[in-house]
Amino acid sequence: MPKFPSHEWVVALCEALNSSEAYAEAAKNWEGDFYFIVEPGGPLTEQAILYMDLWHGKCREAKGITDPGEKNPAFVMSANYDTWVRVIKAQLDPIQGLMTRKLKLKGNMTMIMKNVKAAQELVKCCALVPTEWA
Repeated sequence: MPKFPSHEWVVALCEALNSSEAYAEAAKNWEGDFYFIVEPGGPLTEQAILYMDLWHGKCREAKGITDPGEKNPAFVMSANYDTWVRVIKAQLDPIQGLMTRKLKLKGNMTMIMKNVKAAQELVKCCALVPTEWA
């Protein structure tokens, strides 16, 4: 069982996305890669960066990043560990998290708002990943 947030966990999420017909349909027009930054909080003492290249309903690449300069993603979404856990467990909608500033986003907010269903399906896939919490 992969531990959140880890390279193994984000790879398992990539596999779940690529197996989901609902995500493929909802994200068919999506073009853009992400850094998901998990800031320390709760049991997490160091920042973790998860990278995902999402393209037209598929995850083309996913990995844990140690050097933030390794990629130049179109989007950077960040929150503390406890907030990410709430998102992954579907206790906090990611769009609501953005609007209440619990999640911070760098990138084209208009594109995010045009693809709300894709974000919701991504979160549903997160819940499918058997997860060991830090």
